[in-house]
Amino acid sequence: MMLHALVQGLISQKTRVAEMVDLITAGCIAVLLCGSAMAGEKTEFRDVPGWAKAAVWYQIFPERFRDGDRANNPEVRDILGAWPPDTPVVWDRSSWTGDWYSLQPWERIGGKGFYYRAQQRRYGGDLKGIIDKLGYLQNLGITAIYLNPLFESPSAHKYDATMYHHIDNNFGPDPEGDRRIWVKEDPADPLTWRWTSADSLFLHLIREAHARGIRVVLDGVFNHVGRTFWAFVDVQKNGPGSRYRDWFMVKSWDDPATPENEFDYVGWNGVKDLPQLNRDSANLAIGPRKHLKAIVERWMDPDADGDPSDGIDGWRLDVADMVPLGFWREFRGWARHINPDAYLTGEVWWEDWQNDRMYNAEPWLRGDVFDAVMNYRWAREACRFFKDRERRITASEFDRRLKKFRDDYREQVNYGLMNLFDSHDTDRLGSMIVNVDSRYDHAGGPTDNPAYDVRKPTTQELQTQKLMVLFQMTALGAPMVYYGDEAGMWGGDDPDDRKPMLWSEFAYANESSHPFGKSRADDVDAFDQDLFDYYKEAIALRRSLLALSLGTFTTLTTDDKADVYAFLRSHGSAHVAVVFNNGTQEHTVVIKLPKGAKAAGWRVRFPRAIAGTLGLRQKIVVPAKSGVVLEAIAR
Repeated sequence: MMLHALVQGLISQKTRVAEMVDLITAGCIAVLLCGSAMAGEKTEFRDVPGWAKAAVWYQIFPERFRDGDRANNPEVRDILGAWPPDTPVVWDRSSWTGDWYSLQPWERIGGKGFYYRAQQRRYGGDLKGIIDKLGYLQNLGITAIYLNPLFESPSAHKYDATMYHHIDNNFGPDPEGDRRIWVKEDPADPLTWRWTSADSLFLHLIREAHARGIRVVLDGVFNHVGRTFWAFVDVQKNGPGSRYRDWFMVKSWDDPATPENEFDYVGWNGVKDLPQLNRDSANLAIGPRKHLKAIVERWMDPDADGDPSDGIDGWRLDVADMVPLGFWREFRGWARHINPDAYLTGEVWWEDWQNDRMYNAEPWLRGDVFDAVMNYRWAREACRFFKDRERRITASEFDRRLKKFRDDYREQVNYGLMNLFDSHDTDRLGSMIVNVDSRYDHAGGPTDNPAYDVRKPTTQELQTQKLMVLFQMTALGAPMVYYGDEAGMWGGDDPDDRKPMLWSEFAYANESSHPFGKSRADDVDAFDQDLFDYYKEAIALRRSLLALSLGTFTTLTTDDKADVYAFLRSHGSAHVAVVFNNGTQEHTVVIKLPKGAKAAGWRVRFPRAIAGTLGLRQKIVVPAKSGVVLEAIAR
């Protein structure tokens, strides 16, 4: 979601989250024993799905990943209803390979500036583009993809749904034909729903991904909708007489007799473009709940035949901490009833932005709500250790914080957490490294920080990125790559983190413009094959060593003076040692197994350039800002 609104919302939510935790603690046993009152189904408590523990995730922002079908590209009517509210006098699709900050002629009209007009840009990314690049993802080593919202919406980000029961028509092959299908349906009645060309293509994407061993998870935005959402449109039109008046948090109705009384409602974090679904402290209102149950069933078992293999493999739930836990418990029952292996992960931000204190996501991870969360908590501390200078934490402090995180959650949860560095809600990893000592997801772009540097990372900074990626692929938890990081993409927070994907077959214009007209050196914008190869090798390493996915975690070394950190991942008799030299000088490290572990020696597995064998207790020289991975040789 939009960063400024997210921050404001988290500040206002501090008290509510604390009250929720107290309430959950007091009534935990009673709640866990309750079934789903509406669905009549018992809440299922299962462990984190096994496939999710071994997953290597890839997050795709669909509108910016790949334009596979130019015939379905949006027209100006397709963007109406999204922010900003004005209709451009002239409008055109944006160039996939253009200079990101350079304004097109139509964007200069009115002098609104880059960050206003960027929200009206459309680049034409679609489902066919994703299908066409499944081979690319398979080659990279990806086993699961998380797709930002796909449902019909006028925006580029799709967090303002028009409807949940159809994929956006501009993502499919026949936008106009899909419109004709919509008007024949009653969106409130699932019995009238049909499958559009976009829906069918998405189901084809699922089949193609599954055939390649890739799971598919959708972004579920069930806290709020867009102003074009069919039920909200009816409320706007019919006022108190609408059948859906109880779906939304209406504060006042329009009264022509009293001009001071106008239609007003609660928007997510005060954003009127995102009307919030009605709820009480325990659950969403009954109307939205019934509708959302039908949505879950539609996309998790499209044929309604009891076989979920043709449906999505789970959900990422947007702004999950702002939705009553009672709804998520019910939601879990729906999903697990359809597919016992469904994976549920929440967007739970738990930082007190004012006091810089950390909370954990434990209330959502007790086994009755989610399997995981997007692990921003982990990302923040990794950035503090690997990239920062003045704000850097020591190896021992980094290790202490990681242990604290592991201890906060049930053991199985730690294996399925989405370990990411960046996403559509943060500046990109490369730009985080460029802007050293920036607080994680604070002032992560030129709009909030005039000193924010928009340039491309240097070779030295890319070395830091590589080191962080090696940590991501060897740490406890499931790694997630944000689209294009492996290709060398950089950029600040929304919308600069949502540039069109870099592809090796395209020639891109240099980035020479600045959003506020400042001078800057030209940056070559091109697919970074060397960085891609590093990601691919690191991912292959993780997938080839089961201990890196399922193994226990033991600290081996925390050398604060040398800035060296090492740990051991063990699974049965298999042991993998991972050593990071985060310092500016090479360092010699002695590797040894803990007491009780048996091996005949060590084999260097990463990097391949120094592959070889070592004795059981041997020294290894680790270059500055580099990592080494060793596998114990069985006796």
